[in-house]
Amino acid sequence: MYRRSAPLLLLNQYETQFFRRKPSDFGEDRHLTILMLTAGYRTEYVPDAIAATVVPDRLGAYLRQQLRWARCTYRDTLLSLRLLPCFDRYLTPDVIGLNLGSLFLALSLLAGLAQLALTATVPWWTALTIASLTMIRRSMASVRARQIRFLGFSLHTPINLFLLLPLKAYALRMYIKQ
Repeated sequence: MYRRSAPLLLLNQYETQFFRRKPSDFGEDRHLTILMLTAGYRTEYVPDAIAATVVPDRLGAYLRQQLRWARCTYRDTLLSLRLLPCFDRYLTPDVIGLNLGSLFLALSLLAGLAQLALTATVPWWTALTIASLTMIRRSMASVRARQIRFLGFSLHTPINLFLLLPLKAYALRMYIKQ
């Protein structure tokens, strides 16, 4: 939720985004928030806020949405790295967790699958690592939001492992190829 006058001051900057010297025709609230924080505004979580949204009702639409979000996340991470020391103390672990968390999750999954394929033993340590990373990330969100229900997002982990990690790898590959 933004005060109307604040984003209007940044609208031109938001609409004429460039990334790696190319027009960036996708955007999201994260980029607008980075612009707002850079301009000296502050943000605050409002647990009672109500927002209308469009939820994809088909897998293809969901995966396209997630690909767009992954591209935005990588772009905004690169744009905000130099700004992190100036921001709220919770933003740095969030940015790091969002990006390195996916990397650690992917490495854990690959190591577990390799162990299963090579030794025919169940990779319990991999399951424990994935569960631990998930609970740490969700616990941080619960503390920040002061909402215990955020722990329920842990159930999203299987979707993340088998659908979204390959999509995020594809999004990262798209940036590297540019």
